[in-house]
Amino acid sequence: MFELKTLGLFVVTALAEILGCYLPYLWLREDKSIWLLVPAALSLAAFAWLLSLHPTASGRVYAAYGGVYIFTAIFWLWFVDGIRPTVSDMIGASVAVFGMAIIMFGPRAA
Repeated sequence: MFELKTLGLFVVTALAEILGCYLPYLWLREDKSIWLLVPAALSLAAFAWLLSLHPTASGRVYAAYGGVYIFTAIFWLWFVDGIRPTVSDMIGASVAVFGMAIIMFGPRAA
């Protein structure tokens, strides 16, 4: 159960970070409203708060989170940008998630 909660929290955290960066992108590159910066800032604040909810050392959380971020960003590419990931994208994302699992759930000396 701990593993599923951790993975779910990482995915929600990644979505908050990606959304917080995507909205300014829309403003800057797609000529959308500057008001998108308000939910972007809130999303990035949520991202920072969500990272603080993990019960392990921050460096381990940040390192492991990167793997889930990569995986989530590839799915963002597919579902939001409408670009189907390549086999290389999927292999790379899988390696990143495997690395996250080793960091977060591997055995530790007491």
